[in-house]
Amino acid sequence: QVQLVESGGGLVQAGGSLRLSCAASGRIFRSYVMGWFRQAPGKERDFVAAISWNGVSTYYADSVKGRFTISRDSAKNTVYLQMNSLKPEDTAVYYCAAKTRGGSYYTLASYDSWGQGTQVTVSS
Repeated sequence: QVQLVESGGGLVQAGGSLRLSCAASGRIFRSYVMGWFRQAPGKERDFVAAISWNGVSTYYADSVKGRFTISRDSAKNTVYLQMNSLKPEDTAVYYCAAKTRGGSYYTLASYDSWGQGTQVTVSS
């Protein structure tokens, strides 16, 4: 398994921006699909975004499309989530995840390594 550590969460006003980072251990980070999920209180953990192993393809939930951007820097073993035009409904704990096997990019069960999560709170 790969070790993942998220950072960059915090409190921001609606309309503001945050950039989340996820640092990964392991020599073969560049071969992993990386994803971001989020979980609001009392709700299930939902897909937010994913990026292919080579960074060419990206995938987004409809709720964040056009506002969030996922990217990766294989030299730094890091994946990012740039979040713009934040809304109160974006408030959640955000988790970074690695997918080392087959399965849908959008499905939580496809990912086999998870970070501890970072809190994002958007005030109205």
